[in-house]
Amino acid sequence: MRHFVIVGILIVAVTALLILGLNAAHLMPVEASLQADEIDGMWKLQEVAMSFLFALIAVPIAYSLVVFRRQQGDTTDAQHIEGNTRLEIAWSIIPLIAVVVFSVLGAGNLANTIRPSAGAMVVKVNAFQWGWTFNYPDYGFTTNEMYVPVNKAIDLKMESSDVIHSFWVPEFRVKQDLVPGRVTELRITPILAGHYKVRCAELCGTGHYKMEQPVVVVDDTAFAAWVAERIKEFETASQTPEGHGQLLVQNNVCGACHSITGAAGIGPTWRGLYQSEVELEDGTTVVADESYLIESIKTPKAKIVKGFPPTMPVFPFTDEEIADIVAYIKTLK
Repeated sequence: MRHFVIVGILIVAVTALLILGLNAAHLMPVEASLQADEIDGMWKLQEVAMSFLFALIAVPIAYSLVVFRRQQGDTTDAQHIEGNTRLEIAWSIIPLIAVVVFSVLGAGNLANTIRPSAGAMVVKVNAFQWGWTFNYPDYGFTTNEMYVPVNKAIDLKMESSDVIHSFWVPEFRVKQDLVPGRVTELRITPILAGHYKVRCAELCGTGHYKMEQPVVVVDDTAFAAWVAERIKEFETASQTPEGHGQLLVQNNVCGACHSITGAAGIGPTWRGLYQSEVELEDGTTVVADESYLIESIKTPKAKIVKGFPPTMPVFPFTDEEIADIVAYIKTLK
């Protein structure tokens, strides 16, 4: 009995030390959304369970190695022990109950996360190789950075232009895949103003590592000022085709692959592209005139430029928007 008491005390002590150590390590980023509080609550319960299970296994093994090790000169056989039915039932029933409890808690958290919120602001998210765009249908513009007001429910309606991506802001905790051909939704309520980043949590190609965009949480006044600035910027740029085209390029993160300085990138540079000769993968050449540029935007895999992978997605641009982008490319001499 003495050994059981000692081992029990050691298990409790090791469990407590592990929990304190994990809390001191600050493994999780700040809680920046309403959903993060419940999710972190479950995570802390799992830390307690994992710490206890580790101690329950490691402490008896370590204690036995020290206290019950074979003494020098002892050649006797160890005591033969048969199975213990009560113990086997206990270690089957207790984990089963623990799994059911965690399942119920997880289901409750999931229900709270996906439950629609009255008056939520809609933001349409588009993911592509390799970037993000954010459309605000209530205000009529698209940007490559996500601004949202603090303490306001946000309903993200998300689509992918090419492969499976995954929307993940670590400080918000929640995460959702974006699947081609489907609209998936994610609901968040930011509660802490600050600058964060959305990252793709699904391996999506060679540029996956840099697929991140700013996510900024601000108060209502700052958000209203940002919206007014974006609307003014859009109206000013729309006065000329090339200005509107430049805005479309910036908001759809085209610069992530195509430089305007002549520097090499994932895709061909746009500087000096118009009316230049382009060598294709099949060995032929083509003049980069207006029809070629339009075709390359609408069906990017129709003519593959030599030395560049055929990874450009198809963007949902209208014919007018494509014409404006071509007008902008023409100015990059």
